[in-house]
Amino acid sequence: MTIYDSAQGRRSAILQQARQSSSVNVTELSRQFGVSEVTIRKDLKILSERKLLLRVHGGAMASSQSSSAESEEHPVKFKLLVNAREKEAIGRAAAAHIKDGDTILLDSGTTTLQIAKNLDRFNDLTIITNSVNAMMEAMKYKRFKLILLGGTMRESSVSTVGPLAESNLKLFYCDKLFLGVDSFSVEAGLSTPSVEEASTNQVMISRAREVIAVFDSSKVNRRAFAFIASVDKIDTIITDNHLSATVRNQLKSLKVNVETVNV
Repeated sequence: MTIYDSAQGRRSAILQQARQSSSVNVTELSRQFGVSEVTIRKDLKILSERKLLLRVHGGAMASSQSSSAESEEHPVKFKLLVNAREKEAIGRAAAAHIKDGDTILLDSGTTTLQIAKNLDRFNDLTIITNSVNAMMEAMKYKRFKLILLGGTMRESSVSTVGPLAESNLKLFYCDKLFLGVDSFSVEAGLSTPSVEEASTNQVMISRAREVIAVFDSSKVNRRAFAFIASVDKIDTIITDNHLSATVRNQLKSLKVNVETVNV
């Protein structure tokens, strides 16, 4: 067991350990430093807020300092680990907005993937998506009509984008679009590091009767390279209960429905 005289010393040691081994675990750190798991979670929260670590379920991962969080795009396998509990809760809440008989459009986000995992109670859905992972998940139900959009495959998101995907989208009208984003702010709207992804998302928005944005609160007050849409294009936002009261009130003043889930 390693004892440090100050919280700062402990956090520095945690950060160094994360950089050496790529990830750290709350329970193991608690034993190592002789403090409670609550204290370790507080340490990780502070390091995450300083953009020195990325929180994942049960611990944290080293964060690259070579590029800003707004411009960097992580592969989908990495994103699945970040804020996993928040995404699971948001996915369950979003699925509650679906009705049997709906045609739904799922984009390639890891939060929208959680929606695909919560469709057990439905018998009659048409699911259109550019996400290979969401399509594979939806196939498990063996009773839905599934349409995977063609297009150019993006390795980082395992999704299809580009002119072919967009021309495919223009063949359909959808009841609900569930859109996950990398960055969101009231002023700048929704954005993503990928120009191709942003363009495909814009066409998705144009084909949906109702647009529901799903993202955890770590994406708020951030702006990425490629603009997707302004806030007025969104009907409902579903996020976690760490969304600030200021942002929530701003959205409500813009007539955007805001639904928060407890994590």
